[in-house]
Amino acid sequence: MTLVAGVDSSTQATKITVRRAEDGALVRQAQAPHADGTEIDPEVWWRALLTASGDGLLDGVSAIAVAAQQHGMVALDDSGEVVRPALLWNDTRSARAAADLVTELGGPDAWARAVGNVPVASFTISKLRWLAEHEPRNAERVSRVLLPHDWLTWRLTGRAEPVTDRGDASGTGYYAPADGDYRPDLLRMAFGRDLGRPRVAAPAERLRAVPTEGLPPMEAVAVGTGDNMGAALGLSAFPGDVVVSIGTSGTAFTVADSPSADPSGVVAGFADATGAYLPLVCTLNAARVLTAGAAALGVGQDTFDELALGAPAGAGGLTLLPYLDGERTPNLPDATGRLSGMTTDNLTPGHLARAFVEGMLCGLADAIEALAAEGVPVRRVLLIGGGARSAAVRAIAPQVFGRPVAVPAESEYVADGAARQAAWALSGATEPPTWAGLGEPEVYDADPLPAIRDQYAAARSALAGGTQ
Repeated sequence: MTLVAGVDSSTQATKITVRRAEDGALVRQAQAPHADGTEIDPEVWWRALLTASGDGLLDGVSAIAVAAQQHGMVALDDSGEVVRPALLWNDTRSARAAADLVTELGGPDAWARAVGNVPVASFTISKLRWLAEHEPRNAERVSRVLLPHDWLTWRLTGRAEPVTDRGDASGTGYYAPADGDYRPDLLRMAFGRDLGRPRVAAPAERLRAVPTEGLPPMEAVAVGTGDNMGAALGLSAFPGDVVVSIGTSGTAFTVADSPSADPSGVVAGFADATGAYLPLVCTLNAARVLTAGAAALGVGQDTFDELALGAPAGAGGLTLLPYLDGERTPNLPDATGRLSGMTTDNLTPGHLARAFVEGMLCGLADAIEALAAEGVPVRRVLLIGGGARSAAVRAIAPQVFGRPVAVPAESEYVADGAARQAAWALSGATEPPTWAGLGEPEVYDADPLPAIRDQYAAARSALAGGTQ
């Protein structure tokens, strides 16, 4: 039996799964938390990896790979030391920088043609412009920029040559997935000069594992990828499978055979971890909307679900615009959440809980429709992430999405995808290994209720018009 490990270094925690390379069977798993915030010392990720892998978790593991949160900016100096805490994807201070970059290249169409994406605050290129403008002394020290998964892979390989993969690189804003190469001209435009960038390795490239204090010896390290690309690989997603992930962020994405270039910027034209593409729509506010709603009502998650399910569809006219941490889609980095349609009749715990669930799901329904508008086939919606555990989400999602949702068995799909990539690198095969999977997903169906999304759209339009 050959063992492989996958690491999911997410915004909130490091999760590690150990699986059999031959069939993907789960052997063991563990996790360790990260500090909260929108910037963080990357050493926190490394310490969390060491903590999660304690007690012999990685004993006997032959290969490992890391999938991590996309877009984060890890700036290094000439000696490889971190210049400043890493800015994470959900740090919105670079919103003005993103808007300036869009204008400087000639508008959204020019960016979509260049790299398949239109910069927003989340993207690495926007954070680099912010750094150059607001912290010039730190900017002067920067020699190289890495993504979170690049930095962790670099540590696992003994700080050898930094490498990345095309999936995670496609979220920087200075890599063109359709061309398979960096755009150093865009990087120079953003930062004012060139920077070292990790080599883009092949999807199944095998890197040399270096003995590392705190970890057992291993044969190989795979190149790793971004978290959404890891989830697609862990799910063995195919074209037509639209994956809706309700985690710290909300995402809707699918595997595609050709690159996308949406000039509106709603659909990000990413690459995947296998050599294909991963058009994706991301919202900043997802599972934390549910936890915030439960906290506001002073109840646990189960009671929150019961309250939401006991209230009528549409929450009696109460609508939440769930922009609790600003928003990425729509691009409103400085927005705040709004409750509209309040009356004496609907200001009840049940109606409020229902409005929180529906508001979060309406943002994701818009994401699905944006993918469909780009020509993406939507044959099946797969619901994953921490928010998919919610009974209210499972029941209400089909009403809001207007189609059935399939909920796979609970698993750490990002870490699973990284483990599958590790097995692929170890095998030397041309395709990822076919794993047995986790059985048939549970399907939830309900009559579509378009009035919920109509109500949400009206509230969103009122906000955009400044009338609310």
